[in-house]
Amino acid sequence: MGAELFPKFPEQVATADRELGYSIAELCLRDPEGKLNSTRYTQPALFLVNALTFLNRLVETGELPHVVAGHSLGEYNALFAAGVFDLATGIRLVRERAALMARATGGGMAAVIGLTPEKIETVLRDAHLGALDIANLNSPQQTVISGPVSELEQSQKPLEVAGAMLWKRLPVSAAFHSRYMVDAERAFAALLRDVELAPPRIPVISNVTAAPHEPGAIKEKLAQQISHSVRWTETVRWLTRQPEPVYSELGPGNVLTGLVRRVQMEDGKSGR
Repeated sequence: MGAELFPKFPEQVATADRELGYSIAELCLRDPEGKLNSTRYTQPALFLVNALTFLNRLVETGELPHVVAGHSLGEYNALFAAGVFDLATGIRLVRERAALMARATGGGMAAVIGLTPEKIETVLRDAHLGALDIANLNSPQQTVISGPVSELEQSQKPLEVAGAMLWKRLPVSAAFHSRYMVDAERAFAALLRDVELAPPRIPVISNVTAAPHEPGAIKEKLAQQISHSVRWTETVRWLTRQPEPVYSELGPGNVLTGLVRRVQMEDGKSGR
């Protein structure tokens, strides 16, 4: 990850190394200590590679996108692309966000495919699993739930009985995007008070509201994002309503491209 980009942007890589206190290239390309799967290291690595991918596209095309959006951590890359903060500030924010989220333990997340969020909530309520939250609304039929591991494991059977085609634990160490991240949200909000943010030069869709960020509320929404659901389905619907939208996914992989297609396909089946 990032092998072709690091040599093209030595100044940006040096900035990341300085802010993080370690070599991001060594982490991404060799990972000698096996740290890359820890959220404390994964988040800054992904942010930098995504940022360099955007800068590379900008060099190649000379054109800014008309609107940007990102899923969870990706929202920081969308804000960077919109000029809300520079690379060094973005690295610092992501570094602190990752550290705060890494402190949370004892919870987990699971993906549920084949049921609507409303049906999932009904099943969880009927099964007396009220400690679980909806974390990611990825598509009308793909949802991620989050909460204590014990209740998470108890949710598999009733959700499958209700018609879930897939229930799968995610390889994470905590219940991200849930009520259990409120302490991290508060700590991050305090950190953001001293950070200077610029108004977006292009619209950025908020994970919390699934609508363009209001310049004066960006700090509040970034803090809330840690403990709130990622409203990706509604984000795609907002984008799809724009005149002749053309989607371009930047960064490693094509997961979001698949989710965009899934939202559009599933909405088409439901007549939405």
